[in-house]
Amino acid sequence: MSLVELIARADERALAAGGLACLDRCLPLLGGDDEVLRPLWASLADGSGWAGELTRARDLLGAGRPAGDEAALLVHRMLESAPAERTADALRPWADACSVASLGVHRLLDPAAGDDALRADAGDAGASPLVAAELRRQAMVLELLADHGAQGLRRALEVTVEGRRVLRAVVSRRARNTAEAGARAGL
Repeated sequence: MSLVELIARADERALAAGGLACLDRCLPLLGGDDEVLRPLWASLADGSGWAGELTRARDLLGAGRPAGDEAALLVHRMLESAPAERTADALRPWADACSVASLGVHRLLDPAAGDDALRADAGDAGASPLVAAELRRQAMVLELLADHGAQGLRRALEVTVEGRRVLRAVVSRRARNTAEAGARAGL
């Protein structure tokens, strides 16, 4: 099943987890603590509301502040646009937008990515490695929730943490390359 179909069929919890997972994997671009979104994950597990935790995360991550670059701006938009009301109708467009934004972030950060990097199917050979991995993670999170309900949240979080580590390494490498280029230019 394609990512588009998975989002279309997802229930409220899967949509919230899908959007939250995209945001969480992109967290290194906001410089936030890895645990800042954990209370939102906990609210999905226990079924409680997440509006208060969402406000707290926005405050901690500086939502609304100008972002440093296009990729960080996409992540800020994901956070800013998260609905306080956790219903399928409110979450579906957000989860879809988060999917696209996260793929855009990965495309922007992947030096191997070209204009055709955003594909609707994770199996598409035309996607760059970083984008293809993000597509697989997004599909896996939605499949875990569809197949296992609330019990799939732990594994979905594990998949998300793995993706965040990968993106953190990419961001770190990008910062080193920028610093080295700046040092060479200053010679």
